[in-house]
Amino acid sequence: KPLGILSLLDEESNFPKATDLTFADKLKRHLKDNPCFKGERDGAFCLRHYAGEVLYDTSGFLEKNRDSVLVDLIQFLSSSTCQLPLLFASRVFGQSPTAGSPLKHPSSIDSQKQSVGMKFKGQLFKLMHQLETTKPHFIRCIKPNTKQLPGLYEKDLVLQQLRCCGVLEVVRISRSGYPTRIPHQEFAERYGCLLLDTNVSKDPLSVSVAVLQQFNILPEMYQVGYTKLYLRTGQIAALEDKRRQFLQGIVGVQKCFRGCQARHHFSELKNGVTALQSFVRGEIARRKFQALKKKGRTSAPETSLEAPQKEIIYIQSAIRGCLARKQLDHLRKMNTLGSETWKPKAKSSKKTSELKDATKEQVQVLPTALAELQRRVLKAEATLEQKEEENAALREQLRQYETKWSDYEARMKSMEETWQKQMASLQMSLAAARKSLITEDHNSVPTRKFEAPNSPRDYDSEDTASMGSRTPVGTGSMPLKFSAAIPDIRSGRETNTNGTLTAVNDLIKEFELRKQTFDEDARSLGQEGHKPSELLAYNANPEEELRKLKARFESWKKDYKVRLRETKVRLHKLGHSDADKRRKWWGKMR
Repeated sequence: KPLGILSLLDEESNFPKATDLTFADKLKRHLKDNPCFKGERDGAFCLRHYAGEVLYDTSGFLEKNRDSVLVDLIQFLSSSTCQLPLLFASRVFGQSPTAGSPLKHPSSIDSQKQSVGMKFKGQLFKLMHQLETTKPHFIRCIKPNTKQLPGLYEKDLVLQQLRCCGVLEVVRISRSGYPTRIPHQEFAERYGCLLLDTNVSKDPLSVSVAVLQQFNILPEMYQVGYTKLYLRTGQIAALEDKRRQFLQGIVGVQKCFRGCQARHHFSELKNGVTALQSFVRGEIARRKFQALKKKGRTSAPETSLEAPQKEIIYIQSAIRGCLARKQLDHLRKMNTLGSETWKPKAKSSKKTSELKDATKEQVQVLPTALAELQRRVLKAEATLEQKEEENAALREQLRQYETKWSDYEARMKSMEETWQKQMASLQMSLAAARKSLITEDHNSVPTRKFEAPNSPRDYDSEDTASMGSRTPVGTGSMPLKFSAAIPDIRSGRETNTNGTLTAVNDLIKEFELRKQTFDEDARSLGQEGHKPSELLAYNANPEEELRKLKARFESWKKDYKVRLRETKVRLHKLGHSDADKRRKWWGKMR
């Protein structure tokens, strides 16, 4: 069996030369493989508890562990004749106190002498055993205030006590654990009645698992052991609620059944009692009648009934005669009234016959007029329905045209913005081309002025020397060729420049003309003053006209870009050709 810290401490205390450092070394040697133990320097060690690591210092462990209870004091208490010291002594040795008698021999006292660590270990084992045998419920007292007054609650003080006592940690541990532990047999006996399926085997474990599955208790909320079921907090309460409802239902059914059974039994008893009473009363009446008949007293009541019967018959005859006379008088009066009213009835019958004939003639005339009126009404209704349908169709068509008009208006605005941007870009391109052309013209003017004079400073020294050696006439022929070549160059450059300027001017004029044309077309299609009906009168298909206008604009834009690009190329070539001519004029003259 491995030794623990307290056992090693008790063992080290028996050595007289042992110190705290030797005790720490012994702990490191024996407990180095334990994951909860960690050795530190200077005689300290660290233990990993549930809440975290705790550092312990071994200084003073041996001295405190050797501090045992003196034997003399125990013997002194045991030799006392008073009850209180004997109780202390008996508590130490576990004997019943008896006054005047020694409890134990000193040798036995020495043999039972224990250290502080062993006593603490025994108390700890006793506490663990008590916790294992009890249920996981306890009471923790919290002081509401420090003034000890009723009705006063200090929140900060209560929170501090809860934190210090670790109540929240205990609650968290209880939730994460399985505090409820019930044997299989007890669980099956208590909650087996809740099962709806009667085909489950009678095994307590099977019954318990079936109950848990029936009420949809998650598998992580319980664990099944060999002999017990371990449930988390709140699960047993839910099962108790179901069991209570089930028992209440059973009690209700039993109550109804017992009430019905009691009422049925009561009705049977009542009928039996009534029948018995009727039989008894009949028998009693018959016996009385037989007794009176035997004594001859039954004749007197028979003679006494004849006089009332005669009086009743006389009254009935008088009433019936009075009623018959009244009815006869009423019939006579009705006959006299009928004879007097017969003549006026004959006259009125003639008038009614005439009225009937007239109504028959009117009835014969009325059907034709009624048929004509019905036909007209049907025709008017059909016309009205047709007009309503036409109005609805026209309203729908008007609504569609209005939506199309708003769509066309938005498109025209977007196209106008696009065209304005494109026109601006084209104007910028034309301005750049015009500016480049003007700059090239300005650059070409000084060149011409520079080429005109016949000065030796305009040429290189080698060219001048070669000209002098090749021309025997002298310098007179050179100015003639030079003056003849310059007009040709100038005429060519002027021709090219005039042609390019003409092309640029044509592009500008065409751009302005096209811009004006497209603006007028777009304005005619997108005028805000036109209503949808006027737009339909103006053009049967404005969307088609808008599409055509857009296609025309795109084709013209592509063509115009191509022509503008060609003009730029011509301008560029013209600039390069002027430079080449200025470089090679001497070769052409030769």
